[in-house]
Amino acid sequence: MSWPSRTTVTVIVIATSLAIGMTPANAENEPAGRQQAYAAAAAEFGVPESVLLGVSYLESRWDTNAGTPSTSAGYGPMHLTDVVAANAGGTHHDHGTEDPRGDDARPALHPRPGEPDLSAPNLRTAAEAAELTGIDRRTLREDPVQNIRGGAALLADHQRDLGIRSSDPADWYGAVARYSGATDTATAAAFADEVFATMAQGVARVTDDGQAVRLAARPNLEPDTAQLDRLGLRQTNRHETECPRSLGCEWIPAPYEEFGDDYGNHDLANRPESQEIDYIIIHDTEASWETTLDLVQDPTYVSWQYSLRSADGHVAQHVKAKDVAWQAGNWYVNSKSIGLEHEGFAANPTWYTEAMYRSSAKLVRYLADKHDVPLDRAHVLGHDNVSGTIPSTVRGMHWDPGPYWDWAHYFDLLGAPFRGTGTPASGLVTIRPDYARHKPAFTGCETAGEPCAPHGSGSVILHTEPRADAPLLTDIGLHPDGSPGTMHISDHSSRMETGQRYAIADREGDWTAVWYLGQKGWFHNPKRQPTAVWSMGMVATPKRGEASIPVYGRAYPEASAYPSHVPVQAVTPLQYSLPAGQKYAVGLVTGSEYYWAVTFDATNHTVVRGKTRYVQIQFGHRAMYVNAADVDLRPSVLPL
Repeated sequence: MSWPSRTTVTVIVIATSLAIGMTPANAENEPAGRQQAYAAAAAEFGVPESVLLGVSYLESRWDTNAGTPSTSAGYGPMHLTDVVAANAGGTHHDHGTEDPRGDDARPALHPRPGEPDLSAPNLRTAAEAAELTGIDRRTLREDPVQNIRGGAALLADHQRDLGIRSSDPADWYGAVARYSGATDTATAAAFADEVFATMAQGVARVTDDGQAVRLAARPNLEPDTAQLDRLGLRQTNRHETECPRSLGCEWIPAPYEEFGDDYGNHDLANRPESQEIDYIIIHDTEASWETTLDLVQDPTYVSWQYSLRSADGHVAQHVKAKDVAWQAGNWYVNSKSIGLEHEGFAANPTWYTEAMYRSSAKLVRYLADKHDVPLDRAHVLGHDNVSGTIPSTVRGMHWDPGPYWDWAHYFDLLGAPFRGTGTPASGLVTIRPDYARHKPAFTGCETAGEPCAPHGSGSVILHTEPRADAPLLTDIGLHPDGSPGTMHISDHSSRMETGQRYAIADREGDWTAVWYLGQKGWFHNPKRQPTAVWSMGMVATPKRGEASIPVYGRAYPEASAYPSHVPVQAVTPLQYSLPAGQKYAVGLVTGSEYYWAVTFDATNHTVVRGKTRYVQIQFGHRAMYVNAADVDLRPSVLPL
């Protein structure tokens, strides 16, 4: 078999398109089903069908995402990249009023906006596919059939560059690794390994536009991994990384430097000896990969422990787990957590690649095992689940990774799926809508007040009464005027998220009520298509005789616990209260701590521990705390 030239390929592709009734700008004559589109493209370009399906699954899970771009400017089932204005500068840390450090013992830190760097070749693969196929970039972005053909053309071109002539899928390891767009060996290998693992195991699903696609299992597949050495990629700088060996993880350190009267961009510590790590925080970057790396290496900016790239799942570590990154906007949570930033944009109905989900899940499993962090939604939090520290900071807290992060799929990959553990009498529900079919009517993704494009979501909306046209609940932290919540994409006043647990307050037909921010909130939960599963656990309720109790955003010690050289930090209630008779799911019971670290010289940093104990509860969309002395802890089971 001889390989045709690139020019010949272009002519053949156009001729083939016309022969089967498809013009480059017309998808109406799509073959019968998406499965056939993969088979036709594989045959046309000489790519094994299993390889084409495997790569596409890792990039998009075969979804089209209605033609919207991914966080790394990728389009369609094959994630062809065409860099667009959506990749704006800055990150979510640049917006709103949140101080990422979250410690009112220090001046608020307001990071500078970053400038986007959109020059990377892996952001422009649609142009290369256009050259190979003769199909214009817009069609490659918007037409699923042409998108698949463009991806097949790229894979064939990578294989041709390697000089390998074979129809055996095992001989396509190098082309698959090249398709990832990775520039280092470990990341390219991690991507290719996941593709071939998927091919070995097999997978089947229905896509976001209703197409059934199946990749048959090939359990004895043994790829030629030695091809990786022929790609000319740089060796990954693992250096001091704390990552599983199976990940393409490199060390790109955040600077610990002094400037003027301040320093940045994190604090030295000695965790877990000094403080236990209780949380892993999931963020998105609101920026391109290059911009993200530029900012985390700026000593005047903020920091996080890890960044994950959308296109291939590449991981960069910036801050050691023992040290405290400035990432969550709550100093107590910062001092007790590890932060992961995922290249993404929460404000748009965009998507996250399977490659990134899998890398993130591997990393979180590794970190959770190493630091004894339970794999549940009380310990693996979104940035949007982190509470403000005091009343004045609540409204400015961030809301990433947003309602389009697929928590159910993520926890499936973590090996900790959300399953029901009881009956309606068990007293709790775990939020678990069908992500692909559940499409809340959000607004403001692009223009305030305008509907967002329909998109799968793990968010479930709460109403004041058991009917869809009833008002939403009120979050006085986000709406101090007492107005109800809205469906604006960033307004989670009346919104629960997949994996979160809430105490059942009532039931009526297809509607279930839970306790939420001191109110009774109703959500649609029909038997045939439930949005939650029954669960059991512990709940917190005010002690007998208490009309209501305060709720806190951090678990700080009592004043008497502070040594003379550490200023006492106020134990300030938030603007919420927990009324008598209500119950809230317990996430953990913990002691009180404050990490005093306000000087560049870390020798006098001090962990203050008090006698006060706190209970973390799922009080609203965010996790909050109550004083253990104010509540009774009981099994969630409802009385008969």
